[in-house]
Amino acid sequence: MPDIDIDFCMNRRGEVIEYVTNKYGRENVAQIITFGTMAAKAAIKDVGRAMDMPYSDVDRIAKMVPTTLNIKLDDALKESVAMQEVYEKDPQVKQLLDTARKLEGMVRNSGVHAAGVVISPRPLIELVPLHKTKNDEIVTAFDMVAIEKMGLLKMDFLGLTTLTILDDTLKLLAQKGKQVVLDEIPLEDSGDLTRRFFTRG
Repeated sequence: MPDIDIDFCMNRRGEVIEYVTNKYGRENVAQIITFGTMAAKAAIKDVGRAMDMPYSDVDRIAKMVPTTLNIKLDDALKESVAMQEVYEKDPQVKQLLDTARKLEGMVRNSGVHAAGVVISPRPLIELVPLHKTKNDEIVTAFDMVAIEKMGLLKMDFLGLTTLTILDDTLKLLAQKGKQVVLDEIPLEDSGDLTRRFFTRG
């Protein structure tokens, strides 16, 4: 099935989810779960807490991890000379980092996908396990990758700040007695047309 992305004003995204839920049935529509995994620094901090190490020591070691996006602890040990030195000299730090390396990448928590909604022709309970969040929302217990592999329709209802700003701007202009229809502003406008609406007075 295609992955369909549609942008909406952030303030009204909830209305769209409510609409598809009413249209296709509560049992056929759900948001999608996401899993947060332990990154390098988070793994160090969690293990340090479990080992009852002083926070300042753990934080100092975590700050030795290079700022490279999605870096693994194995790579951090190769790239950071300071981390390599403390790893070799301090047995407690060695234990900390070795344990963190085993936990790195494991699921730490779950959440709700920022935009993903799955719509099914049959009740979802017949197709996928469901999960209730702490806010009593029903979400799929499979993430978006598994949902796509199952052939279910995943739609991303994205809350776009730009559309919210445009909507707020139109409302402010209307309060000043200036009516603007966005579709009537040509995309090639050099600014002369829009400037009329933003002049003071």
